[in-house]
Amino acid sequence: MASSFTGIRLLQRTKYGTANARMTTWSRDYHTDIACSRIFYRSKAQIISGTKLAKEIRKEIQKDVESWLCLGNRRPHLSVILVGDNQASHTYVKNKIKAANTVGISSEVLLRPSNITEEELLDVIGKLNRDSSVSGLLVQLPLPEHINERDVCNAVAPEKDVDGFHIVNIGRLCLDQSSIIPATAAAVWEIIKRTGIETFGKNVVVAGRSKNVGMPIAMLLHSDGRHERPGGDATVTITHRYTPKDLLKRHTQLADIIIVAAGIPKLITADMIKEGVAIIDVGINHIEDPATGKTIMVGDVDFEGVTKKASFITPVPGGVGPMTVAMLLKNTLTAAQKLIY
Repeated sequence: MASSFTGIRLLQRTKYGTANARMTTWSRDYHTDIACSRIFYRSKAQIISGTKLAKEIRKEIQKDVESWLCLGNRRPHLSVILVGDNQASHTYVKNKIKAANTVGISSEVLLRPSNITEEELLDVIGKLNRDSSVSGLLVQLPLPEHINERDVCNAVAPEKDVDGFHIVNIGRLCLDQSSIIPATAAAVWEIIKRTGIETFGKNVVVAGRSKNVGMPIAMLLHSDGRHERPGGDATVTITHRYTPKDLLKRHTQLADIIIVAAGIPKLITADMIKEGVAIIDVGINHIEDPATGKTIMVGDVDFEGVTKKASFITPVPGGVGPMTVAMLLKNTLTAAQKLIY
């Protein structure tokens, strides 16, 4: 890489008529050479493999579980309540259970019909709250329309709330205190940290304002890095599906980091970003492939176009999704160790 940079400098000297241009040795450090050469040789964005990162995290969790058991502690246990026959929910739960087994966390799925009453569901949650063998508990969302999701999320004991949706956990998160962080937000934060993307003093746009994803991501990134729960010290702008496209573009063109969780296919296009931006795509959309007519999964970013300008980008699938499952398992171990409550 350094030799390429040297060659460019020689061409510049020849272009401007420097006589007898000679090879010169520069004593720059490695990182400076890399940064300078990228000015002339920018390639496509580095694709962040959430699958690879999740595998690393699962190995770490497996070792921690084994250490926990060696101390004579009970094996962490995850209980999942699954209501109805939503196929996407069944697939997500299957993946969570499979991942739990690979790291040594025992698990169970409690299937309930879609016509279950809210009172009956709350009764099931109450029994699991009182069961000392249950470390972590989650109710797979979405729920049938006749059930109030907020009431259900608040019914799960905060210390067992591995989804991080209980009002106590959300409140502690907003106050920069230690809490169980919602798994998707934790996944985004972990991707940023492990990839080495700088957040301190950077401009960040979070496209999406959901209380389970967009809001907690924004809280993690903007808050003080010196607090009990360290944050990213970034300047964060939150947009959403009703932000006018021209206004959204003005924000994203200034952003150093863009996190997209709006649920709108190809919301972010190449003309909306600046060179070198880091992009985390949380979106999951199922659309028809015009070429094959088959249903495919895509994110909220025009991946092909944006990849040519960004410095980092997560793919869909294979990006935030696997990391979300990994962070759920980490939350389950944290709950079993009672590290917060």
